[in-house]
Amino acid sequence: MLQFQPPGFRQRAIETSLGVMAYYTPDGALWRDGDRPELPPLLFLHSLGGGSSAYEWSKVYPAFATDYRVIAPDLIGWGQSAHPTRRYQVEDYLLILRELIERSHSAPATVIASSLTGAIALRLATEQPELFRQLILVCPSGYNDFAGNYSQGLAAQIAAVPVLDQFIYAVGAAMNGQCEIF
Repeated sequence: MLQFQPPGFRQRAIETSLGVMAYYTPDGALWRDGDRPELPPLLFLHSLGGGSSAYEWSKVYPAFATDYRVIAPDLIGWGQSAHPTRRYQVEDYLLILRELIERSHSAPATVIASSLTGAIALRLATEQPELFRQLILVCPSGYNDFAGNYSQGLAAQIAAVPVLDQFIYAVGAAMNGQCEIF
């Protein structure tokens, strides 16, 4: 169940080769109807790790909604998107990111991405530069940074366990929007 959605945004979905991907975009008068195709597209991509989702950027992307067509997806395997049981590979994320940009009529797009997703976006941009207007990367990292392989790490192993990934999201990341900080 969706725990947080910024005011004036709504959840939509797009079909990808790996299943349905949920994304959040402005909707209605509050943001001048962010679905306007004449606005330049701005994609916010969350990192990959236990409990990751578009929630990671949910306090940031509304600030851009008056000037951009904001698209903030829950990547396949995370958040409200499909969670096919499989060992995700870099190629899977390259495919769904390409499909998201093409099918949401967002090319060329400005992409803001963090951590490992930044490295994936960078790789796709080198392979298909026509999809990108520009990249803004926050702490981009790769699978083999610091002589370690992300897919072999504890976080990746935990996130790959069916049902457990949904539990982490529901209890951890999604509940953050409802916690008080003292």
